[in-house]
Formats: sequence, C-alpha cells, structure tokens
Amino acid sequence: MNQILENIKSRRSIRAFTDEPIDPVDLDRILEAGLWAPSARGLQTWQFTVLTDRTRISELAVAIAEQLQRDPSRYTMYEPTALILASNDRENHNGMLDCSCALQNMFLAAHSLGLGSVWINQLRGICDEAGIRPILDSLGIPPNHLVWGMAALGHPAGPAPEPPPRKGVVHYVK
Repeated sequence: MNQILENIKSRRSIRAFTDEPIDPVDLDRILEAGLWAPSARGLQTWQFTVLTDRTRISELAVAIAEQLQRDPSRYTMYEPTALILASNDRENHNGMLDCSCALQNMFLAAHSLGLGSVWINQLRGICDEAGIRPILDSLGIPPNHLVWGMAALGHPAGPAPEPPPRKGVVHYVK
C-alpha cells in the first residue's frame, strides 16, 4: 500500500506517554510538516508555540482545568513531553481551518517517526479569559491570536488502540 495512505490509516490518538523526551530533530521535523500544510490564500498567519518543559505544560493544564471548572488533578492533557499550540490571527476567518490542516500534518509526521499524538481543543473558546490570556502572553502568543488546537506529543506508553470501524459516509453523485 502507498506509504502515505498507510500512515494515515494506522495513526491513532495516543493518550498516555512515557517520560522520554522527544529528540529535538524529530520535533523540528514535526513542526516542518505543519509549516507545509495548506493555508487559505497562502497567508500563513499561524504560529506554532512549542512547550517541552513539563512544568509549563502542567501549569497550562491547571489553568485550563480551573477555567473549565474541572478537577485540575484529573485534567493533565495526558502529560505529554511536548505540546504544540497552534494559534492564528483572530481576524483570519480561516484561522481554525488553517491550524487544523497544520495539526493534522504534525500528527501524521509524529506517527511516521514512531511518536504518539492527540488533539486537545479546550483552549479555543477560553483564550481571552483572565486566567488564560496572561499565560498565553507569557508564552509569546500574540494578543490578536486564538489557539485553535494543541498537539500533545510523546513516546507512546503502550500500544495504539484498535481502529474503530469506518462508517459508510461517502456518497458519490454521478
């Protein structure tokens, strides 16, 4: 089978990671995959903010949990060894779509390198809240940006889950 199609079909969301850090070369490869994603009108108004300090990742998780009124001891964003925040200019009406394409490229790149990944989307609706925006500012995310999604990355702590069956959702019109 085509290697790209096989990578797409075998990728799974991984929700448990080891403590082993990601090789910086591999992290750069993952980010490069995101940079080559399509963006509406080629504007590329996104920014990919990378956290590899688990303390900073945990602080962000606690702030998100508190904002969403969840138990901070249970909301950990799966304790990844790296977290990529994909943000885009709030005035770009395609910002979420552009970030989605970039994140998908990153997930596929991570999988091709033997790493696990999972999408986290809790920030998208709370970026401007008082308990969140100062943290985003401290991470260098521009004030005119919204975080549309995050990629939690790391070495899988176990086997990938089995794929769910695919539904018959393709409809051809002739």
